[in-house]
Amino acid sequence: MSTAPALDPTHTALLVMDYQPAIVAFVPEGEDRNALLGRVGGAIADVRAHGGTIAYVRVGFTDADWDAIPASSKSFAPLAQHRVMHHEDPAAAIPERLAPQDGDIIVRKIRHGGMSTTGLDQQLRERGITTLVVSGTSTSGAVLSTVIDAADRDYQLYVLSDGVADPDTEVHNVLLHHVFPSRAHIIDTTELRTLLRAD
Repeated sequence: MSTAPALDPTHTALLVMDYQPAIVAFVPEGEDRNALLGRVGGAIADVRAHGGTIAYVRVGFTDADWDAIPASSKSFAPLAQHRVMHHEDPAAAIPERLAPQDGDIIVRKIRHGGMSTTGLDQQLRERGITTLVVSGTSTSGAVLSTVIDAADRDYQLYVLSDGVADPDTEVHNVLLHHVFPSRAHIIDTTELRTLLRAD
């Protein structure tokens, strides 16, 4: 039985971050990528069914974005150098099976976190969202940055343990078991369904 508080869907958003072909490709072979996408798709359907908000966050660069990345940026200078993840590239698109619908939030980011280079925080607050359920790839990139940032912005946070993945399994486990619990409730997609119904 989960000890996490029940969710009020009217004030809850599910963040679907970096579920793009070029990034999902880095999920370790041992992790069934289809099953991962299926679980996230199920979470999207559950939150939608209860009237919650879905917010998609995707990486995508314009030429100007690449040009503005300093050579000192360890994470992003290589992307700029090789002109990777153009915002119109199919590799940067949201997969059809997780496709957004009318009324969803969709933002494009150019750094790890879901809020630092987007209008996501403002859009969530305009809708009265106070609780975030976080899914994404990768755990050590988008998820870590967004959880820390959103915690500092006083959102109530839940991390979907089976809706996040990382190329480094050891780092993924350390974050889920030792870092995130001080900022977020750690639940899985089955618990999410229960917490939505419990309200």
